[in-house]
Amino acid sequence: MNGRSVDDLLNLCLHCLSSNISRYVEDIKILPPNIKDKLIKLMSLKGHITDSNISQILHPAVERLDLRDCDVTDNALQQLYNCKQLKKINLNSCKGDRISVTSEGIKAMALACPYLFEASLKRCCNLTDEGILALALNCRLLQIVNLSGCLGITDVSLNALGQNCRFLQSIDFSATKVTDDGVIALVSGMCSQNLKEIHMGRCEHLTDESVEAILTCCPQIHTLLFHGCPLITDHSRESLELLVGPNKIKQVTWTVY
Repeated sequence: MNGRSVDDLLNLCLHCLSSNISRYVEDIKILPPNIKDKLIKLMSLKGHITDSNISQILHPAVERLDLRDCDVTDNALQQLYNCKQLKKINLNSCKGDRISVTSEGIKAMALACPYLFEASLKRCCNLTDEGILALALNCRLLQIVNLSGCLGITDVSLNALGQNCRFLQSIDFSATKVTDDGVIALVSGMCSQNLKEIHMGRCEHLTDESVEAILTCCPQIHTLLFHGCPLITDHSRESLELLVGPNKIKQVTWTVY
């Protein structure tokens, strides 16, 4: 049997296993990490990872976890206590607001996964500043954070990230209740020299002060999205037009009111 045949057989077995996971959940524990990684990827795509099976498929060396299509709660995140090497987690909601993940789950994850560099939490609507504060304090290698649609976060979260996450490069806090004070605190913090991408569309409380602070404090910024912000005026648009071009800002969106 050649290598391709072996891979085909393995993939067939994994598809069968993932489709009948409830029957074999106890047998998964003994699988080696490289096989578990393939199974995790397959189950993620099918949305089959749940609170009841996640502890069996995880292993200490797991680095990526995509739960976008999976119905999980804080309980699943509390099972990450042995996943110290986790670097990327995606909890973005693809089916409306995710109400089952709160700050309790994010705090547990933050304490367990100090090497996390990407946390995607879009539309985790019950997430509050308490959870983001835990992330900022415990996961100081964060580079990418998505908080879009997290209605429970405030300026406190942006301040915490700015003060603790030096390597932060990309942040999305679109459709949240943050104000100019939060944005100024973020871009005045230790991440100011590394920030390259900021998404803050549909933030109703932001004004030209936020745009000015970003342009003043973030020399590496190349993507700035603030469409749907009714208090940001043509003054910001005019300032940005001077910066758009080669080796400057590459992508800008705004809405004219």
